[in-house]
Amino acid sequence: MNPYIAFLLYLVAILAFVGLTLGLNRLLGPKPVNNAIKLEAFESGVMPNERINVKGVSIKYYGVAILFILFDLETMFLFIWALGAKPMTGFLLFTFFLFLFLLVLSLLYVFKARLLEAVTE
Repeated sequence: MNPYIAFLLYLVAILAFVGLTLGLNRLLGPKPVNNAIKLEAFESGVMPNERINVKGVSIKYYGVAILFILFDLETMFLFIWALGAKPMTGFLLFTFFLFLFLLVLSLLYVFKARLLEAVTE
């Protein structure tokens, strides 16, 4: 048997087992009952006597996280390419500089749009 077919059969068997287990758990497992008393905050056996007003937390840093992942992945691709590339001539050199140009262009856009400064405001 081809090793790829064996691996695919193994993967399908694992996914089927996980799906069957999750499905049976959902069908046969206990159903949670939500009521006002169970949803009430409880600490150290003392019931709260006043409602605490909690405001939502602003998460402006999500843009920084996305930018970090974007530039980190681009840097990883450059390192992998530098390790695996043969002597750079012609088309390889053109695509390398095109990739670097797009990387620098996106970095300039980030600074021009002041995306990193929005977090500190």
